[in-house]
Amino acid sequence: MNAFKSNIYKYLGGTCQYMIPLYQRIYSWEREQCARLWRDIVNLHIMHREGHFVGSIVRIDEDSAAGSTLAMIIDGQQRLTTLTLLLVALRDYAAAHTDCGVNPNKITNMLLLNQYETGNAKYKLLLTQSDRGALIKKIENAPIPDTLKSRVLDNYGFFSWQIGKGEIAPSDLYDAIGKLQIVDIVLDRQYDDSQAIFESLNSTGMDLKDSDLIRNHLLMGLDSAAQTDVYNSIWRPTELLFGYEHQSELLDNFFRDYLTMKLCRIPRKNEVYKEFRTYHNGNGMTIRDLCRDIYSFSKHYTDMYFVKSSDAMLKSLYGDMKTIRMEVAYPFLLKAHEDYSKGLITIEELREILQLCVSYVLRRAVCDIPTNSLNKTFATMKNDIRPDDYLNSMKAFFILLDSYKEFPNDRRFLDTFLTRDIYHMNRCGYILGRLENWGNKSAVNAEKLTIEHIIPQNSHLSADWISVLGNDWSKIQKKYLHTIGNLTLTSYNSEMSDSPFADKMTMDGGFQQSALRLNKYVVTQITWGEQQVNERAAQLGEIAKKAWPYPTLTEAELAPYCKQDNATTEYTLESYQYSNAFNRMLFEKLNTRILNLGTYVKREFKKLYIAYKTNTNFVDVIIQNSRLRLIINMKFADIIDPKGICKDITCVGRWGNGDVEVELNSLDDLDDVMEIITQSFRQQVVS
Repeated sequence: MNAFKSNIYKYLGGTCQYMIPLYQRIYSWEREQCARLWRDIVNLHIMHREGHFVGSIVRIDEDSAAGSTLAMIIDGQQRLTTLTLLLVALRDYAAAHTDCGVNPNKITNMLLLNQYETGNAKYKLLLTQSDRGALIKKIENAPIPDTLKSRVLDNYGFFSWQIGKGEIAPSDLYDAIGKLQIVDIVLDRQYDDSQAIFESLNSTGMDLKDSDLIRNHLLMGLDSAAQTDVYNSIWRPTELLFGYEHQSELLDNFFRDYLTMKLCRIPRKNEVYKEFRTYHNGNGMTIRDLCRDIYSFSKHYTDMYFVKSSDAMLKSLYGDMKTIRMEVAYPFLLKAHEDYSKGLITIEELREILQLCVSYVLRRAVCDIPTNSLNKTFATMKNDIRPDDYLNSMKAFFILLDSYKEFPNDRRFLDTFLTRDIYHMNRCGYILGRLENWGNKSAVNAEKLTIEHIIPQNSHLSADWISVLGNDWSKIQKKYLHTIGNLTLTSYNSEMSDSPFADKMTMDGGFQQSALRLNKYVVTQITWGEQQVNERAAQLGEIAKKAWPYPTLTEAELAPYCKQDNATTEYTLESYQYSNAFNRMLFEKLNTRILNLGTYVKREFKKLYIAYKTNTNFVDVIIQNSRLRLIINMKFADIIDPKGICKDITCVGRWGNGDVEVELNSLDDLDDVMEIITQSFRQQVVS
């Protein structure tokens, strides 16, 4: 590694071409970072400073050809690209204002182009494919298609606007840019680990995203030809699925959900890249096959997120998911969509699976059940799905959930739905719109309608309303005001306001003129009070049961999934002599993780160990004085153990079942131990 002090004009002024490798992230600086750079440059001039350090640029030089050098930028592309855009904007201003004291041709020929080269080789800076065209068009002053979206264009526009404001004279701006100092770091390909350096570096102003590190990790593992092919044919199409706005953020969310689906547990937000590397090293897939797998699941993810499908019912369900913010279900639904694409389930089964997931989330919200368990429920859900009885096993999973994970049945759902304050739920508009459009072939766009209280909200009701509601009008208003029976949709909310019910019926745009199904009962009434609210609520409740159905199975269909409680009561956790505070804490953390593998995991306290089983034991836990000893029920040759934490106990006398032993003596090792346990669990589920 060699480092040299330089300035931006010296750096760009030679014959070197700087190329952004395929594995680098796209240009991602936003206005915030550009504004900070602009302010630094202006202050540099105002304070008459001799220089300002803007950071380092790390590169690897390729073989020289015809006296020029090709440099691959490992870190610093954001600064280098932004400064280039500033120079392009200054050049264009100077070309339009010939008396401003800046030579536009000098900027072009010395800092933007290698004028004696041809094709792409003539550009001093060559970005990745996604941004390359935009920068070249700005350098060449070529027309920009309206469909072209890039932060290159956004930030060029920002600098053009700043220069046009006249805060600093163009000639002073040119001089100030020349005072920007950098450290030019050149890596030795033979001795320096560019992958490790890339992972340790953050560009000024914007940290590297997990998706940036993952792309780098995968593509840098390929030779140049394969890297180009995989990027162009698989990785770039994957990125394009996530759109232009917030692409990096969505990709990061996707990778966390992708790993959750693969690992059946939720990676910590700050460890997604670390978890991905571990997953990649242990799954045995080639980089090309892994990228294809990522693309396939990305297609499912973005279809759901952006509400895209050629199937009208799926698209409608995606819309429901988007409206009620059900991203928590993505890990399981990614798996379900992939199974559909492989022919394991039909389109009808996929629709029903999505519908049940929507119902689960909506019913729990209506019943005001805390949502903090949903992520774990959906993270481990695939462990309970049996490929030979896919839909029924999913229904059984939902039916058998209890306690804080409960899927509210019809009775509990309706008891709450008919009486609770629906109006102040953030899903109120969705609920009313879904009730309106249930079974309606000509769907109504509920977003264009407003919510109307039939009994008005005004605490000072008119004499007409008091007369209709009776002596207890205040109690009736308070009890029913925000309930489903008193809520509807209208385009005339302001006109109706606090009007008497008879006026709401007959006014222009009133209920009698409404074609909404929600008002089908309302238009048949001549008055409105407690009885009418309850009758209408009951009718809407029947629709709600169908719109958000509860899973149904016969007793015979459910029986294979019911837990058989064979655990003895003779032994408890206190039965083990080494159950001290430390290893009890270890056990409780481990116990939670193992039970979360699936709802039909059974735990039995044996005399000498604690057994966890499905059909038979998959792991046995022996509590010892300062650790937990785990016996994994697998052949040692079948275990995948990248960390080397397993011990072969074949033919060695041990309590428990299996040929593999693992020790747990620290919470730091819990994730690694669970990777081994999960292998045994999955082997039992498959068999």
